[in-house]
Amino acid sequence: MTPHRMSSARCSGQAEVDTEELTLISTYLARRDVAEIGEADLLVLMGSAVLESVEVAARAWQDGLVPRILISGGVGHSTRHLVTKVGERELRPESQIFRDLLTREYGVPAAAIEIEDRSTNCGQNAEFSRPFVDRAQRIVLVQDPTMQRRTHASFVRSFRDLPGTELISFAPVIPWIGPYGVAATPGGPAIWGRERFASLVLGEIRRLRDDEHGYGPRGRDFIDHVDLPAVVLDAYGNLSERYPGLVRAGGG
Repeated sequence: MTPHRMSSARCSGQAEVDTEELTLISTYLARRDVAEIGEADLLVLMGSAVLESVEVAARAWQDGLVPRILISGGVGHSTRHLVTKVGERELRPESQIFRDLLTREYGVPAAAIEIEDRSTNCGQNAEFSRPFVDRAQRIVLVQDPTMQRRTHASFVRSFRDLPGTELISFAPVIPWIGPYGVAATPGGPAIWGRERFASLVLGEIRRLRDDEHGYGPRGRDFIDHVDLPAVVLDAYGNLSERYPGLVRAGGG
């Protein structure tokens, strides 16, 4: 087994440990504040390559839980993956692709949808969504589960001067990690390859850490301090030591 590639692991015991630690980290990142989405004034759907997010937003509107959907997302690091999934040939803002899916595949009327198509990262998702919020006080946030917790932290930072605003995170899926890929449900079709997924979640913990490499006040100061559970930090440390090449320094 090399220090960079998980797929080359020959020891089943080590593979099981990797899976347990990845599951612990990814479940933490896939923040869900409620078991089910309840009534809210607005649902903010972040663009990504996770099509399950669109289904969650559509179901919330169909069930009469939200009167409006704001889709936030321009062209970012996941756009090419989304374009491939939906069978398009040209890059265009993720929010536009999601809007078309909502109207064409799920029957959500265009009048119920607004789009913000300039943002390329979580901080901009929050910042550029502000003008669309109006008087919404209960807001549901739906994001790629690997970025749900950081997105929530970004919205808390951006909306801190709006007293009474309730932000509710609902990750569209809790990732299931199989031997070769990561899916929405056990044995389901893979959303991510295992190594790409590991790289994404390790990079997220790096960003959430409040140190010189992170996005907290001691680092780039994009988000407020996040108290990371010790078990999550331990799992991150173990995986980072075994697979240093998978820790992504950049990101959306």
